[in-house]
Amino acid sequence: MFKVPVEKHGINGHLRQKGKIAELALGYGGSIGALKAMGALEMGLTEEELPPLVDAWRQANPNITKLWWDVDRAAMEAVRFKHTSETHGIAFSCRSGMLFITLPSGRQLAYVKPKIGTNKFGGDCITYEGVGGTKKWERLDSYGPKFVENIVQATARDILCYAMNTLRCCSIVMHIHDEVVIEADRRMSLQAVCDQMGRTPPWAKGLQLRADGYETDFYKKD
Repeated sequence: MFKVPVEKHGINGHLRQKGKIAELALGYGGSIGALKAMGALEMGLTEEELPPLVDAWRQANPNITKLWWDVDRAAMEAVRFKHTSETHGIAFSCRSGMLFITLPSGRQLAYVKPKIGTNKFGGDCITYEGVGGTKKWERLDSYGPKFVENIVQATARDILCYAMNTLRCCSIVMHIHDEVVIEADRRMSLQAVCDQMGRTPPWAKGLQLRADGYETDFYKKD
């Protein structure tokens, strides 16, 4: 983002926090509001610093921003013309009153009764029915970056699920986000478990995965 080396507690260390909060807040189309929601002002950033931070992040991540709008176009096309469209190996289809997004794994996300609606800025967006912030069934709206968030989180789940299947002979007692907890004999090889978790699913050829692990008598964060 800043085109300079940045090291924790080292050279240009003051930029690290800006980069970190930008990475957390802006990956799914967020802007100044997302930075504020993540606590940017409480961390010492000023209002004036936020717009350049959004611009710097988006310029440093052109492939991500392109993915947002490629997905937006494909989803809109599927809903508007009721046919299947595809981008980046992800298929969008509208049938039986549902918008389906087919993930690389083959699993589908479903959105109920999709329509083309108008967002708060006056532009076109996709609306569908679901449970909103009030915990009631209502019509919600979405657009490229939000669909990308759903796709990324769902794909991460599929990767973890594949890893858990490779470890099905182990006693998995729980999982937390991207972490699996196994109750095991002390003689079990930690490296063997990590190697199994690092296997790439056949539907994600080229994806580089690696797992780290640790041993503990009681669960804790490493």
